[in-house]
Amino acid sequence: MSATLVAKGLAAGHGDRALFSGLDLVVSPTDVVGLVGVNGAGKSTLLRMLAGLTEAEEGTVRLSPPAATVGHLPQEPDRRPGETVRGFLSRRTGVADAEAALEASTLALSEGRPGADDAYALALERWLGLGAADLEERAAEVTAQLGLDTGLDREMTALSGGQAARASLASLLLSRYDIFLLDEPTNDLDLDGLRLLETFMAGLRSGTVLVSHDREFLARTVTDVLELDLAQQSVRLFGGGYQAYLDERERARRQAREEYEEYADTRAGLEARARTQRGWMEKGVRNARRKMSDNDKIARNSRVEATEKQAAKARQTERLIERMDVVEEPRKEWELRMDIAPAPRSGAVVATLRAAEVRRGEFHFGPVDLQIDWRDRVAVTGPNGSGKSTLLAALLGRLELDAGAASLGSGVLVGEVDQARQLFYGDEALLDAFADAAVLEPAEARTLLAKFGLKARHVLRPAATLSPGERTRAALALLQGRGVNLLVLDEPTNHLDLPAIEQLESALAEYEGTLLLVTHDRRMLEAVHTTRRIELADGRVSEV
Repeated sequence: MSATLVAKGLAAGHGDRALFSGLDLVVSPTDVVGLVGVNGAGKSTLLRMLAGLTEAEEGTVRLSPPAATVGHLPQEPDRRPGETVRGFLSRRTGVADAEAALEASTLALSEGRPGADDAYALALERWLGLGAADLEERAAEVTAQLGLDTGLDREMTALSGGQAARASLASLLLSRYDIFLLDEPTNDLDLDGLRLLETFMAGLRSGTVLVSHDREFLARTVTDVLELDLAQQSVRLFGGGYQAYLDERERARRQAREEYEEYADTRAGLEARARTQRGWMEKGVRNARRKMSDNDKIARNSRVEATEKQAAKARQTERLIERMDVVEEPRKEWELRMDIAPAPRSGAVVATLRAAEVRRGEFHFGPVDLQIDWRDRVAVTGPNGSGKSTLLAALLGRLELDAGAASLGSGVLVGEVDQARQLFYGDEALLDAFADAAVLEPAEARTLLAKFGLKARHVLRPAATLSPGERTRAALALLQGRGVNLLVLDEPTNHLDLPAIEQLESALAEYEGTLLLVTHDRRMLEAVHTTRRIELADGRVSEV
């Protein structure tokens, strides 16, 4: 059914820290609203409010019609022990809950309970609307289209990261909600998956609110942009798509800065004039007292009159200052500023694979012969499950080969951001884990983490409790905290906000060592200078 979501006056915060307030939003059929803001601005919180999963501190959310279905798909789909791919798809599409409601209403109808007729009709309409009747058939088609050949009875916890990403995409492509709330749907998707998702979004007739840090995806899909500006404590809705938002935001920021500077200059000029007038007045009083003569009434009166005129002018200037409309100075956003700490160069040959093979069940990687030389800047691309992460692990010597050999060159110092962000994922406090990894004193580690937006409320928590974005920032901070001459980045833009991605690209432009970059971020592939591109397909490596 066609449905509209209306939010009025929403407010949220963490403890005594406000995130946003006075947020109004109307999401009509075919609207695709991109939700943007720095990490921690409240984007995921807002999606949960719109889904009815979190109660707003202020404001209301309503659906028209009230029976409309809302699908909230979080950025990290939970893989529950014992749940099969079939069960996962049924749960994520809302069909599992709809079937439970239909069974309960059928039982109530058979028992003749009051109101059972209406409850059954509503449950049946919901069940049909969510596509439950043919879900099994559609699931088989979509998983085959995505190359997810594990079968629907395979447990989700047994899937690889790439397979889990395909299952998550399948759940979205199979969904028939009236309103979609999507939190980072592009994470871990390969280029084929991104194209399928973009096609799905183009054909969607349901209102959608989505969070994504994939700039190209936003440019291709959204009709409006809702910005949560944490620095300015403001919420603004921009129409016309993502590029229009970037242009308008730049104009608005420039205009706000110009208006403040004009106000500040005018006020400063008036205050200087008032001080000068007060100075002249006081000087006039002193002169009058020094030169005043009881017999020279005319001169005395003239000096008094001049002094009074200066005082009147000063008061008039002060009233002008008081009547000015105050323009607040635009607060500067916290901005990540990073670089990558250099290390002495390694040997001429950085890493090699010789006839390397890896076998994991049905997956076969290789045989691969590959040499990475000093200052090579290599982009590694290919579909999910093709062996990109396997290639990186083999090159770094952390994966046991079934055949062939791998070696790292002399003097290689590796800095890595792995796809799963496993470096900081234990029970140890982030500060302790980071200080050990960076070989820094706790005070130095705390200072460096703070530069990456990880403050006291983050660093004393167990690392595993941090969000994916916070763990990514910690991994980037480590690159700045210790010397690196081989940089390995596996999907580094996942979970990073847009300003941080741009800072990472700037840091990579200045980095002079060897680079291995795995990414499906199309704009990053364009922005980052590379000297080689390696393509993987079905465990085979080719240079393009």
